[in-house]
Amino acid sequence: MEYLTKNIVRETVEAIQIIDITDEVREFVASCGLKKGQLTLVSQHTTAFININEQETRLLEDMVIFLKRLVPKDGEYLHNIAPIDGRDNAHSHLMGLFMNSSETIPFESGKLLLGKWQSIFLVELDGPRPRRSVLMHISGI
Repeated sequence: MEYLTKNIVRETVEAIQIIDITDEVREFVASCGLKKGQLTLVSQHTTAFININEQETRLLEDMVIFLKRLVPKDGEYLHNIAPIDGRDNAHSHLMGLFMNSSETIPFESGKLLLGKWQSIFLVELDGPRPRRSVLMHISGI
């Protein structure tokens, strides 16, 4: 069994931004030379998450609209009374309650076993940020 890790690093430019990282993840899996195993993706943040969903422009727009309606930025949140980093971002943390900070995806023959319409996204909920990091950890043979 072999174990390898690598980070994907992105700058975000929107308050809520959905970034497709599928190609970079696929390239990493293919470059490892492993035949089968699993890949775990972990967001290293409390307001950025990993999501598997469909890559379709209007759907991605719908997702952003939905999140903004679900947890409005201007709500009366206790976290915003004295935020530890100066950001009024309680809404970002609350949106994160409905998301995953990690996903595990099996692979065979160096290819991710995703469904036809599935893509992998980094979901920014508290942007813009100069650096968001996703840890890719692969284990396989």
